[in-house]
Amino acid sequence: MNPTDIAFQLAQNTLVVLAAPLLMGWVNQCRAWMQNRTGPGILQPYRGLVKLLHKDAVLAHDASPLFRATPYILFVCMWLAASLVPVLAIDLPLAPAVDVIALVGIFALARVFISLAAMDIGTSFGTLGARREMLVAFLAEPAMLMVFFTASLISHSTSLPTIVEALAHKEFVLYPSLAFASVAFLMVLLAENARIPVDNPSTHLELTMIHEAMILEYSARHLALIEWASSIKLMAYVTIGIALFFPWGIAEAGNWAAVPYALFVLVLKLTAAGFGLALLETLSAKMRIFRAPEFLGTAFLLAVLGMLVHFLLEV
Repeated sequence: MNPTDIAFQLAQNTLVVLAAPLLMGWVNQCRAWMQNRTGPGILQPYRGLVKLLHKDAVLAHDASPLFRATPYILFVCMWLAASLVPVLAIDLPLAPAVDVIALVGIFALARVFISLAAMDIGTSFGTLGARREMLVAFLAEPAMLMVFFTASLISHSTSLPTIVEALAHKEFVLYPSLAFASVAFLMVLLAENARIPVDNPSTHLELTMIHEAMILEYSARHLALIEWASSIKLMAYVTIGIALFFPWGIAEAGNWAAVPYALFVLVLKLTAAGFGLALLETLSAKMRIFRAPEFLGTAFLLAVLGMLVHFLLEV
């Protein structure tokens, strides 16, 4: 492991954590344009984070150390997950650790802590949001695993860099199984990131909140870390989708000269993904919470169908 590889890994880690609010701002700005509004601008998430970091935190009297530590744990987990995804090259120093099952485990660890912290204070909204979050996770995680297993059957590995190499840097093949898996992954992405139609990230209606209900008791730097972690999580899911279904442009092993081109292609992909997400949210309406199991059950069935198609067609 030479210093150049380590420096490039650190550069990618810094890129994903700094660019995540920009992606969130781009999605919000596109949605504002589609709704005939001016919008706050794509840099608004950065202004919001700076404003929160300069405020004094207010904590409940009965808040436990878990409540105080959760924002930091959540931020570190999301940063780790986003840093492991091969967004520019596939032979980074942390590449051997990028197992898709481990990625799901990191997301699950963060979810457990934020749910426990929401129930720690004992408010009704926090407990309600935590229960709804676990309901969504209970149905989304199996679908996510089935999507990963479909891709791993093609590459014969659960390592994400190996999957990218098999799909992007070998002979071009159309996999019908990945078509079903991509739809299932999109549905999981919407649910896991509290987006429409499962949740509305801009709502403050008590009876419909999921993610927002869990963080009502946080303020100042703690809320800033949670909001930043949410944008990093969206970045992680978008880059995972790019790595699985649109991996073309990611630099192959040893080809460092292709990294600038990979960065340019990544910007184009993130721009298109943000616009598509905003379009989907503009055209959709939030469903009732009782319809969420049907939505995520459909995602699971599509992912399983993708695996069956792979076994039937052997491609």
